[in-house]
Amino acid sequence: MNGPRRGNIHSVESLAALDGKGIRYEVFFMGCPFRCAYCHNPDTWEGEGAMHPTADELAAKIARYKPYFGKEGGVTLSGGEVLTQSEFACELTDRLHERGIDVALDTCGGVPLTDSVRRALASADMVILDLKFHDEEGYRRYCRGDFRTVMNTLDFLEERGACVWLRTVVVPGINDSEEEIEKYAAIVKRYKCVRRWQLLAFHTMGFSKYERMGIDNPLKDTPALSKDRLAQLQEFADKCTGEL
Repeated sequence: MNGPRRGNIHSVESLAALDGKGIRYEVFFMGCPFRCAYCHNPDTWEGEGAMHPTADELAAKIARYKPYFGKEGGVTLSGGEVLTQSEFACELTDRLHERGIDVALDTCGGVPLTDSVRRALASADMVILDLKFHDEEGYRRYCRGDFRTVMNTLDFLEERGACVWLRTVVVPGINDSEEEIEKYAAIVKRYKCVRRWQLLAFHTMGFSKYERMGIDNPLKDTPALSKDRLAQLQEFADKCTGEL
């Protein structure tokens, strides 16, 4: 007889502050359909994680931290790509909601919209979606992924009236110009569900993982984006999109 479903979890972070509102307890799922050139967590792409809890076990563990994140924070399901384990994500979200805990779902949008993926997206209190590139060519060249799947996910969230934060990593020499930002902005402005669009700076902190794992790093000679340039581009992006 089969037992309860268990997650394949890379790691957890009990006091995260960047992936959602307030202080977050963050759960990093194993597995991802993309192979982004600038990924800083290649160790989450495939294989077995360090933890294999049931949804009840993980929710009970998280609930002990509720006094720290309170009503203003909550839990963020991230990865890797959480929607590669959409059934487990649904179960975990249900268990967390039973305990009055807010759930954000952080996704690349690269998983096709099966019934369980739709349920996972719809049940989250907010969705953080990566808009990595603004066209099919960018996704194919730098992510080995499908732009259409990402847009289908965003369309679904728009239909649901979801609360969505978009994020875009800015990489020197690839998408760090005002002309590129304008192309992203043309997409962002089409969606009423988008409450925030945040640019993130490309960094080199994950380079050691590529060396340790023996994986080719296509951006090994690319410098990190400076804070000043990121601020300039964020200001430009905000002007392009107006008040979200």
